[in-house]
Amino acid sequence: MKVLVTGGAGFIGSAVVRHIIKNTQDEVLNIDKLTYAGNLESLAEVDQDPKYQFAQIDICDAEALTQAFLTFQPNLIMHLAAESHVDRSIDGPAEFITTNIVGTYTLLEVARKYWTQLNEQEKQQFRFHHISTDEVYGDLDGTDDLFTETTSYAPSSPYSASKASSDHLVRAWHRTYNFPVIVTNCSNNYGPYHFPEKLIPLVILNALDGKPLPVYGKGNQIRDWLYVEDHARALYKVVTEGEIGETYNIGGHNEKQNIEVVKTICKILDELKPQANHEAYDKLITFVKDRPGHDLRYAIDASKIANELGWKPRETFETGIRKTVEWYLSHKDWVDHVKNGDYKTWMNKQYQG
Repeated sequence: MKVLVTGGAGFIGSAVVRHIIKNTQDEVLNIDKLTYAGNLESLAEVDQDPKYQFAQIDICDAEALTQAFLTFQPNLIMHLAAESHVDRSIDGPAEFITTNIVGTYTLLEVARKYWTQLNEQEKQQFRFHHISTDEVYGDLDGTDDLFTETTSYAPSSPYSASKASSDHLVRAWHRTYNFPVIVTNCSNNYGPYHFPEKLIPLVILNALDGKPLPVYGKGNQIRDWLYVEDHARALYKVVTEGEIGETYNIGGHNEKQNIEVVKTICKILDELKPQANHEAYDKLITFVKDRPGHDLRYAIDASKIANELGWKPRETFETGIRKTVEWYLSHKDWVDHVKNGDYKTWMNKQYQG
């Protein structure tokens, strides 16, 4: 099979590419615009493999996309390219509207036109897998409920609204044009190669530098944490075995408060790399002003993908977070390369006071 992955230099996308190249005979074309969070170093393990190729393309560029489709002749599309950071979407929503909505529309149209000229056997094989987030569902504050595949959409941030819009477009292309789509919505991912503006890598790297560990509000926001390599396995299972027109929620079965996550990281670091001054890392925790519209709780019911496709996460939060901390401790070069100008300026602005 030939798999075209958009956003394959990003955090989840690179995990998907690594999984496919290492564990299958499929060929991969990775299409990525290489914005601030796209990092080809995250693909160093596989980028010399003859089954892998890369093209720097913006998904809003219909002409470049069309050429890539005609040259590569994909059977499967895995669409992960997106602006994905909530805080950045509050600061500057325009790029989120452009990439996540207009980009998804552009990709859908290029893919649909390509699909219409395939022969019947190729059409039967073809899938467009749209990878999305549980943030489209809004907030579960005050309930014990879980997000299911039929939960109504109620996005809170410009980011989640843009992803909700892209989900609706993908489903509309299935309903209107009978285009063979599958949608997945996932909980919070973590693991190796995570761009260090997100909570877990930010805490690990700030702690190692002896800097404050910024926690929004009281740190009582609850997220369901999914190890990125478990997610990559799930996504490949969905695109190859999932049913056309269906949605699958993918979660890690690991609900944790943010403050609990931060303290767990501190304890692991106390054990693996104690501070020179022998103080506990949790002394660095600093509570900062909460962000606008911050949802309190997300949690996913992942029973459908377990029952229908036989997928379950292999990592518990305890095993996954330890692996993650160990990875950052042993990949200082990768970390140093991403901690440069644009990232540093934004972080300083975002988390002051």
